[in-house]
Amino acid sequence: MGNQGLASYFKFSNVNWPNVWTAAWETLWMTVLSVVVVAVLGILLGLLLYQTDGSKNPAVRVLNWIVSFFVNVFRSIPFIILIVLLLPVTQVVVGAITGAKAAIPSLVVSAAPFYARLVQIALNDVDGGVIEAAYAMGASSWQVIWKVLIPESLPALISGITVTAISLIGYTAMAGAIGAGGLGQLAYTDGFQSYNNAITLAATVVIVAIVFVFQFVGDIITKKVDKR
Repeated sequence: MGNQGLASYFKFSNVNWPNVWTAAWETLWMTVLSVVVVAVLGILLGLLLYQTDGSKNPAVRVLNWIVSFFVNVFRSIPFIILIVLLLPVTQVVVGAITGAKAAIPSLVVSAAPFYARLVQIALNDVDGGVIEAAYAMGASSWQVIWKVLIPESLPALISGITVTAISLIGYTAMAGAIGAGGLGQLAYTDGFQSYNNAITLAATVVIVAIVFVFQFVGDIITKKVDKR
């Protein structure tokens, strides 16, 4: 295919740019809202896994096993299958199974366990001597968490949520294939199904640009909070 044929194949005059920007906005707010919820749930789950790991208390060990089991299960299920499995839950929670808001429960359930494991790893990497010193000075468990564990692991936590956010952008595209809106649905329905390759390419370029922005912002914040 020559240059002229390629230009014809991706004819951008066939792109309805207002629709592209509307879909981009849907992808953005789906991602940002999901990231906020995932960050909160992931940190809580990660802290729970960290605090209960290696405990000699049988009840605590059982709790750790249960949480670990569910985290491993939900982060192992492919997203496109998970979103279908959660349709009844989505209907109850948001009152719909299509549209951008219908993707939120599945996005959160798929990403929160993944981020929880990243949080657990980040907390495990905190210098044990710093933690022991804090306890030796009379700090409570909550004080150790908020004044030692979280600050010391903050660069890794931000780096982890950046990786998770980028994964969520990809998940929104998959969710769009079954009617969840955003650039994924635009690329699938207006692009692929309508044989309009220019729209598919335009949606792809915008998604890549969004990923670059999230990565750039995440890298800057990570460097600013990293005191090493």
